[in-house]
Amino acid sequence: MPASTSKPLRVAVLADSDTRWKWGSLTANRISPAGSDIRLDGFLLRGRATPTARQLEEVGVRADSLREVTALEFLRELGKEDAAPDVVVLALVGGAVQAVLHGLARVWEGRAKRPLVVTGYVGVVYEKLADGLLLRHGADLVLANSRQDADRFRAVYEGVGADAGSVTAVALPFLGGAAYTGNDPSANEGRGPHTVVFAAQPSVPESRKDRTYLLDRLIGHARLHPDREVLLKLRSKPGEHTTHIEELPYQKLVQKAAPPANFRLVYGHMGEVLDRTDLLVTISSTAALESLHRRIPTVVLSDLGVREALGNHHFVGSGCLASWDQLDAGHRPVPDPEWVARQGVAADGSYETAFDAARLRITELLAADKLPPLTPYYTPVTAPGYLPGILARHHLGPDGSPLPGAPAADREPSPVRQFVRRAARGAYRHGVQRVAPVIRRMGDL
Repeated sequence: MPASTSKPLRVAVLADSDTRWKWGSLTANRISPAGSDIRLDGFLLRGRATPTARQLEEVGVRADSLREVTALEFLRELGKEDAAPDVVVLALVGGAVQAVLHGLARVWEGRAKRPLVVTGYVGVVYEKLADGLLLRHGADLVLANSRQDADRFRAVYEGVGADAGSVTAVALPFLGGAAYTGNDPSANEGRGPHTVVFAAQPSVPESRKDRTYLLDRLIGHARLHPDREVLLKLRSKPGEHTTHIEELPYQKLVQKAAPPANFRLVYGHMGEVLDRTDLLVTISSTAALESLHRRIPTVVLSDLGVREALGNHHFVGSGCLASWDQLDAGHRPVPDPEWVARQGVAADGSYETAFDAARLRITELLAADKLPPLTPYYTPVTAPGYLPGILARHHLGPDGSPLPGAPAADREPSPVRQFVRRAARGAYRHGVQRVAPVIRRMGDL
């Protein structure tokens, strides 16, 4: 049934981290047909990166309901015919997307009318392209954040003989904010000091040596330019996890440094930080695309090399690659307009139309009398040595049904069980950030 203002469009978002919740919830709003009154039900997949209340608050998206679930609990909820949403957004790592797709295919088996399923990527796709894409195959819409990504996605699907019709070009849903006016003196009267922001990433780079190097250069820049405000923008506080594990948080490394007064650590919504940014510096964070969208001078660091492992190879041709030596000397990068356009960074003002194709397609599918069953590319026939292991991680068998002995999915977890889960997750995070680095250092002795 097509969306209307008289009946809310019910959208369920399943996310496994703070950044994926941000992508999923904002995407739900961006792709909903025009005039839709949306009811947003949020589900947080229980795991090592389940966001905390602070992280959810930082994202700034309000859901009509929000709760933590396992994959089996989510499938049980979506199997209720009287409470089924109109659209399901899977904002998950690839393996979890594949498991949920098979589980949904099972619980919706035989239904003429089922919810639409949408999935995609939270940011730049610079590794495991084929693996991640094939794990997402089977959704009604696989969103690509740029025309370039859409072409790559279709090539992968067509190359293995899979249907590529689900690929739909959009843009990153969290782009926006006021355009940069730093080059206009009249617009910046009384604005304050020139502000440099380094957007840190949890897992890039990984080594203590490289992370210490970046911190030292950032602090050195602050000392060299005492008239500038130099900010280290952090994704999470110690003990919190994001999409990627952070074993060496910058908060710990900075304790051994002696930064000047014009250097500070900051948290909060990236958009609010960009409101006062004059120069954005990063290794390969998606924050670079947010910054470019606003026309803020943006640097992708080349100090540690331009390498696939760092993800900064994605920015080859952007005009943004530079080193700290160049920045210290006053270099201001000029992005290549053709590269920016290919990446879906619509600095020309066309951003709002980037989601039109997705909205149109969803409107058509909602109006259809019948939808075909979900048919992922991976099946027990096409990937008998790979798929069962992916499904088993979420207690699902090869046919998408719960495995024998799986945690009960037909009842809500007790308060005691919920407490034990929280304690176990806290112990895991402590082990990653405290115990594992110690053991690694001992192994190097």
